[in-house]
Amino acid sequence: MATTSTAVTTVPPQIQETFKTPVRCIFPNRFVIKALFSTKCAGLLSDVNVLDLSRVIAGPFCTMTLGDLGANVIKVESLEGDEARKWGPPFVKDSTDSYYFLSVNRNKKSICVDLKTQEGKNIIYDLAKKCDVVVENFLPGKLDKLNVGYEKLKEINKQIIYCAITGFGPNGPYANKPGYDVIAAAMGGLLNSTGEKDGNPVKPGVAITDVTTGLHAFGAIMTALYYRHKTGRGQKIDCNLFSTQISSMINIANIYLNCGIEAQRWGTAHANLVPYQAFKTMDGDIVIGTGSNAQFADFCKLINREDLILDDRFKDNASRVRHRDEIVRIIGEVMITKTRKEWTQIFKNASFPNGPVNNMRDVFNDEHVREIELVKELQHEKAGTIKMVGPPTVYSEGGNSVRFAPPTLGQHTQMILSNFLGYNDDKIKELMQNKVVKFTLTYTMVEEAVERVAVITLKPSRAANSKKVVWTEDTVDNEHMNKKKSKCCCIYEKPRRWDESDSESDDECEHCFGHVERRRKHQHATTSDTTTTTSDTTTTTTTAEEQNNLEKTATITLKPSPSPAPAPPAPPDHTPGDG
Repeated sequence: MATTSTAVTTVPPQIQETFKTPVRCIFPNRFVIKALFSTKCAGLLSDVNVLDLSRVIAGPFCTMTLGDLGANVIKVESLEGDEARKWGPPFVKDSTDSYYFLSVNRNKKSICVDLKTQEGKNIIYDLAKKCDVVVENFLPGKLDKLNVGYEKLKEINKQIIYCAITGFGPNGPYANKPGYDVIAAAMGGLLNSTGEKDGNPVKPGVAITDVTTGLHAFGAIMTALYYRHKTGRGQKIDCNLFSTQISSMINIANIYLNCGIEAQRWGTAHANLVPYQAFKTMDGDIVIGTGSNAQFADFCKLINREDLILDDRFKDNASRVRHRDEIVRIIGEVMITKTRKEWTQIFKNASFPNGPVNNMRDVFNDEHVREIELVKELQHEKAGTIKMVGPPTVYSEGGNSVRFAPPTLGQHTQMILSNFLGYNDDKIKELMQNKVVKFTLTYTMVEEAVERVAVITLKPSRAANSKKVVWTEDTVDNEHMNKKKSKCCCIYEKPRRWDESDSESDDECEHCFGHVERRRKHQHATTSDTTTTTSDTTTTTTTAEEQNNLEKTATITLKPSPSPAPAPPAPPDHTPGDG
């Protein structure tokens, strides 16, 4: 069925505008994948491609953190998907994906690959050639047996940074022991020191060992990227839950190692600071933390018990620790006389830290949380509008943002195979038929993929002088290259911006990037209100049959976004770009 074309204004890709900075040479093979991932902000790590082979929490949390900073994360899943997709209820409506999975997988693209097949391994090899970082959390040696481990990928890409996250590390008697967060928390001492004083060990409410390990992996990857920037050398990084948990015991571990004092359970209290714990009020709990004598004095004044300041039993922290039971009882008798809201108001300008014990409803109704806009809304392919907690860190330069929702299983398989790896339709069809890959591609996501790019495809062609045009991995055909008549056949590894032409002839293609052709189209576009394009280069509303046909093609058709409104002129004392 023929589609009805819509009228769009043809505007050439504005690399400088879309990505904020020109294409750089420090990382190879960047332009195509930028087109797949970029939205409005390039991000601090927009030059970094990440091959994510991890599942569940620790690895995905690490790669999500990289993705928030703009890294281009390709999440490789088995044909059945990440195990965490099934960790529910609750599940996404009309889907088998859990909200647990969604929590750590935003800003990623999903491709389904069977790593047990040679064709699947070849896909990993091709991806590794174009990626800077690999993250995986299989048992030690598992990927080596599949011939897609560090040693194999290092042969393919000598500069690869390979981060392996395991339960107990690659060495030692526990090396082959599987590990989850709670196992590492138990064996690493966290559960034994958590809970009420005379109660049972308690697991923290979230997988804090997983999250902490993911953050350690993130920091290690950033350090390795900087080291590679200086030396040109990649490396392998080993992170594990067990070591991370033990190192996270900080003061408890250090006191035992040096003093032989075994950790106790203190509930919400602190072993070395008093008062530093939760106290009951008329309608809930509130936490008080006094880390100095001055803070303790301020607290006593605000609860109208200044007599405690002069009491020798409580004159300093060491004395208060020795007389813990007495001071906690006295404070408890005072705190129970008012509500949380009343105490919060009294302590509003206090010098000591304090805050109510909130449930999730309280957290997201908090005026501060609303003011800093920590909660972000995204459009998910199945769930529609979803909400996620955004990145907590704010940078004055560059982006740290929630760009797109977690992917459905295999949502971007075809896009990655065709646009990033350059596989043709026949090869993709063969991989599908052999059950090497799987995808459930939809096209609502493509509108956010690139600003002003009409068509992205890799199609080798011949120049007018009949010399074969050998495409480099950085060469992008933006519709114009196959249609133009050029005498030029030069190929450069770094394409120039469309408006950076020093070509001596109007017929030359300026490093085979279609500059002349696009300049002509741009000039034509500026003299016309709209330009009607043919149906093969236009995104339209399609029927179910047409949608099915779209999913079988390797060319991704995008809807160009309108040009942004010109910014108002800056005042004389304002430096452009510093706001």
